[in-house]
Amino acid sequence: MRGVTDSSCCSLACSVFICSFMVAAPIFGYLGDRFNRKVILSCGIFFWSIVTLSSSFISKEYYWLFVLSRGLVGIGESSYSSISPTIIGDLFTNNSRTMMLSVFYLAIPLGSGLGYILGSSAKEAAGDWHWALRVSPVLGITAGTLILLFVPEPKRGSADQMGGRIKTRTSWFCDMKALAKNRSYVFSSFASAAVSFATGAFGMWIPLYLARAQVVQKTAEPCTQEICSSTDSIIFGVITCVTGLLGVVIGAATTRLCRQKTERADPLVCAVSMLGSAIFICLIFVVAKKSIVGAYVCIFIGETLLFLNWAITADILMFVVIPTRRATAVAFQSFTSHLLGDAGSPYLIGLISDALQQSYATSALWRFLSLGYALMLCPFIIVLGGMFFLATALFFLDDREKAEKQGVTHVKGELHSDANSGANPVRHRANRKSQSAKSAQELTQAVLAINLLVCLHRLLLATAPLI
Repeated sequence: MRGVTDSSCCSLACSVFICSFMVAAPIFGYLGDRFNRKVILSCGIFFWSIVTLSSSFISKEYYWLFVLSRGLVGIGESSYSSISPTIIGDLFTNNSRTMMLSVFYLAIPLGSGLGYILGSSAKEAAGDWHWALRVSPVLGITAGTLILLFVPEPKRGSADQMGGRIKTRTSWFCDMKALAKNRSYVFSSFASAAVSFATGAFGMWIPLYLARAQVVQKTAEPCTQEICSSTDSIIFGVITCVTGLLGVVIGAATTRLCRQKTERADPLVCAVSMLGSAIFICLIFVVAKKSIVGAYVCIFIGETLLFLNWAITADILMFVVIPTRRATAVAFQSFTSHLLGDAGSPYLIGLISDALQQSYATSALWRFLSLGYALMLCPFIIVLGGMFFLATALFFLDDREKAEKQGVTHVKGELHSDANSGANPVRHRANRKSQSAKSAQELTQAVLAINLLVCLHRLLLATAPLI
């Protein structure tokens, strides 16, 4: 639209949503390591669903109230982000955990893609973006009900054979000190922030960049209306869905295969995929001026490689952090990812684009080029993320061994207690196997229920830029 700068296009409501989500995550991480995770999760879901539905009826005259509601939605949704992966981590282990985390993270691209598609379609069809916010609350209540009915509350460390053995709770300051000394956790968190930076910027600016490319190619006219065509957003949404699904599946399969060759497979696969992604993302800005199809091909390959590390990064955390600190670890990794990533990257890219436009006379070509030059920051950030994953690989085995040793200490304590009480260790192990087989169906139902929740979150987050 005329008279609107790129930096001002970055929605205030979207920024408030992400910032409140980011700030509340450490609080829920603390609670998730100490109290019933299922109750916290369910309360957060119902809270955000009610607030989302209510916000869809707020008129333009009370925009400040709508912005406030988006902040409340972010607080409600942060309850799931810190807790859900830890529940899966306590239900599965090793390759099974990798597979289930992959299923879990499949919902991220699915929800993001549906957010672009449904949000853009509803906005264009009804002429009102409020309708996009009236679908997600129904899904939220459904997900909350499924979690209450089917998701168990596993003992922390049960899948790692530490269930019932971890009796003590360390203080929050002790947890933070241990995480700060965990080099694999720190480096992988910075790498995750690099991914978040790129995906946040792409989600906001790539559809607009491609629309400007078509204007330069004279295959489309500049949009001067309040509601423009959503074709590019829909195509980008479809690509995000497909590449996310492919990336998570390929990442899980590649990691399982590479683990047969090296124990550092997890961070190395992430590093290679990040570096490869940077190459194809650079090519987007080379070919977009001449070929939109070529740009979409580069986006497809680049995003597929970028999304390879979603589930693997979570699995790295599960390996190097003990169960009683995982919710806190996930929360602060989320905090770091948003703080250094998508909380500011869309605005920063818009600011750089505005500064470049002011350097020369404004034209359709220069508006296109200036946004492309600003977006070129993303490949460099992605390369930096790849370097952080390589650093993670250096310390991964040592940090994993330290986490395992802490568990072994608890195991020895329990075996000594069993011997003194006359308990039969063989019978104890048999009972554990029987219980595991009996709950297999419940575990699958739990993952599917949480999956719907993640899909819903990404759908709502993806519609935020449309506001």
